[in-house]
Amino acid sequence: MFLCYIDESGTPESPGNTSHFILAGLAIPIDKWKSCDMDISVIKKKYSLPEVEIHTGWMLREYPEQTKIINFEQLNKEQRIYEVEKLRNIKLLNLQRSGKPAQYKQTKKNYSKTKPYIHLNYVERKQCILDISKRVSRWHFARLFAECVDKIHFRSS
Repeated sequence: MFLCYIDESGTPESPGNTSHFILAGLAIPIDKWKSCDMDISVIKKKYSLPEVEIHTGWMLREYPEQTKIINFEQLNKEQRIYEVEKLRNIKLLNLQRSGKPAQYKQTKKNYSKTKPYIHLNYVERKQCILDISKRVSRWHFARLFAECVDKIHFRSS
């Protein structure tokens, strides 16, 4: 028996609001699940992400606030979080006052999705993803599968 993690990207509707739909999965034999979970937990702990879902799309974005913080790399975790949240709160307040509700809503969503990772700079976030990818690549017993549909060229019958 296998345990399977499945995730998607894009929207399945055609045309929808994305040009592609991707469905991917990782299947792991049930007797290997605990050791695999431990492998990933060790990496997440290294990056202070013990209870956080790893979401590559949100992790690998640029966080412009970090570039505005002097010596961001030299700050400790708590200082990094404080400084980023301070700048994000200012930005949200300014957007509220500007009368741009759609931009405010999108920015607030972006901030909530990236909040678990703001203590890591871009290089650290990228390295975390690489560490996880390298670890998973050593799981010779696991099966990775995916389907990608380019909806621009897709015709339903």
